[in-house]
Amino acid sequence: MNNNSMYEIVIGLEVHAELCTNTKIYCGCKNEFGAEPNTLCCPVCMGMPGTLPVLNKQVVDYAIKMGHALNCKINRVSKADRKNYFYPDLPKAYQISQFDIPLCGEGYLDIVVGDEERRIGVTRIHIEEDAGKLVHDEEIDGTLANYNRCGVPLIEMVSEPDLRSAEEAKIYMETIANILLYLGISDAKMQEGSIRADVNVSVRPRGQKEYGTRTEMKNVNSFSAVYRAIEFEAARQIALISKGGTVEQETRRWDDTKGKSTVMRTKEDAQDYRYFPDPDLLTFEVSEAHVKELFDSLPELPVAKMQRYMNDYGIAKIDAQQLAANKARADFFDECTSINKDTAKLVSNWMIGTITRILNDKGIELRDTALTAKNLTKMIELIQKGTISNTAAKTVLDEILEKDIDPEIVVKEKGLAQVSDTGALAAVVADVLANNDKAVQDYKSGKTSVVGFLVGQCMKASKGQGNPALLKDLIVSEIEKK
Repeated sequence: MNNNSMYEIVIGLEVHAELCTNTKIYCGCKNEFGAEPNTLCCPVCMGMPGTLPVLNKQVVDYAIKMGHALNCKINRVSKADRKNYFYPDLPKAYQISQFDIPLCGEGYLDIVVGDEERRIGVTRIHIEEDAGKLVHDEEIDGTLANYNRCGVPLIEMVSEPDLRSAEEAKIYMETIANILLYLGISDAKMQEGSIRADVNVSVRPRGQKEYGTRTEMKNVNSFSAVYRAIEFEAARQIALISKGGTVEQETRRWDDTKGKSTVMRTKEDAQDYRYFPDPDLLTFEVSEAHVKELFDSLPELPVAKMQRYMNDYGIAKIDAQQLAANKARADFFDECTSINKDTAKLVSNWMIGTITRILNDKGIELRDTALTAKNLTKMIELIQKGTISNTAAKTVLDEILEKDIDPEIVVKEKGLAQVSDTGALAAVVADVLANNDKAVQDYKSGKTSVVGFLVGQCMKASKGQGNPALLKDLIVSEIEKK
């Protein structure tokens, strides 16, 4: 048994998501990404003496919606606390956050890992303000501070230490991001820093109940980076323990380019932040009626959507899960089925198969193409009617991905209409059989699977226009005559 299999990895994630409100959490500054440095600041978010913060009600509503989505208990009476620490990206030397009474308490999130469903506990969701951003500039050999992000509203979602692999952690984060998009409360763009995670990792011998000493990696900002950071840190801790060393509780910085983490500082505990209630902000209460109103306003979430796809359209669970796991693609699928629900299974197959492969190869999303639900549905209807074959449909798809054009026009212009004329296809079959005598003899000796090969040869000879079902019948009929 190798060292890795002797240990169990224990992971907890603190996922921070920026909320897409119009203004910041405690002031009227615009909440926007990409503005010129230090142009979206005011005395309040810069913490100038004498200024008073005012809580943005929409932040509370958004947090409660996420709490409902993660099956949390909503604390109707809550408050703000000051988290004190000194760092250049925090001009007032404290962050307004929540300590002992978070807006949302215990909950859970079910994730699908392979064929297994895992329930991950959620400790809490609380609201807080974001800090600024430090920019390390080599040209001036120094660090610049951009305070536009100060005061941008965040929710922090803290998981229980229930995750047991890098793969589970990655899927958990992807599921969180998808729910944020479904709710419309965050754009979840990791490349812009609007969702990021602090990753807590420890290891323990298998069978041991007590947790090992954990380390924390701050602000890991992509799903794949979360995976790599966990793999590296778990391996580092296992190697250290195996050599007789001990893991120190510390905060580490993950460098995704170098693929390794380095020590930042010894990990603080809660008391090091000297939390206390913010004296400038009142305790706030959310009515029970409003909490229910927010619950009733929730859209159909991924798990419910997956179940509907299975029940209404007979789509396999794994396919339904893949469709629901990407909001943009799920919305596109729903639009297609609203046009013609009888195309559901074929639309699902094309979206999960060929279309996803093309998008992944090009590194783009559906929104980056010209594909419309109307055109894809019409292409599927042409397949169902027998007007075009699956082979010809791939040519049609290439066209409608590039430009908004009626599939029937593509079929006509490129001569892709499927040939179902028995006389014309019989000539193709006769020619293919004459040139593939070995395959014919293999079929006669019981290897019936060669029919697929012969159909393929006929499709190639007919430039993808032959009706494959008719070709198969003709091939079998001709061989049995010989």
